[in-house]
Amino acid sequence: MGTFHYPNGKKVTSIVKKQSSSSTKKEISYSNRGMSLEDDINQSNEYYLLTNQAIIHKKPTPVQIVNVEYPKRSAAVIREAYFKLASTTDYNGVYKGRYIDFEAKETKNKTSFPLKNFHEHQLLHMQHILDHGGISFVILRFSQTDESYLFDSSHLISFWNEQREGRKSIPKGEIEEKGHSITIGYQPRLNYLQVVDSVYF
Repeated sequence: MGTFHYPNGKKVTSIVKKQSSSSTKKEISYSNRGMSLEDDINQSNEYYLLTNQAIIHKKPTPVQIVNVEYPKRSAAVIREAYFKLASTTDYNGVYKGRYIDFEAKETKNKTSFPLKNFHEHQLLHMQHILDHGGISFVILRFSQTDESYLFDSSHLISFWNEQREGRKSIPKGEIEEKGHSITIGYQPRLNYLQVVDSVYF
């Protein structure tokens, strides 16, 4: 059992499991509708990189390890660690000479997207990207219906600010109206750059 500490001092425990050699060689079927949003985006980013369309990577989370045990000479188990910084957004990179920065979130809710899935520091980061002329958005997935949308950060920030008036979520109808549906295919799995082209270029 490993313990991670967020910058606010809260503890998060996680079970660290050693990956078997067979799991690292697991075949992935991109026709599988059950893949997570992160898997879909990572596969798509690999395709964009291989085809020289864009350089977009998942941001690493900086972690400071403070307690490690060595039950075997060849194995180390992290028992306690701290997240050094609160995370901003999931992905960033360069596309057609523009800086691109986005967050990816999923919900099992069928009719709305809960605002509690986001954090204030993430919204501030998105606003800074917009202020400096970068491309900033979120990719929202309704996992029950396997629908994904690109939603500009400016719209998300507007809904976020309405929380003071009691808003708790973004209605799916608003996401369909203000956002843009992303096609799910084979290569790339989630062709979000096609939408970026139509919205920002």
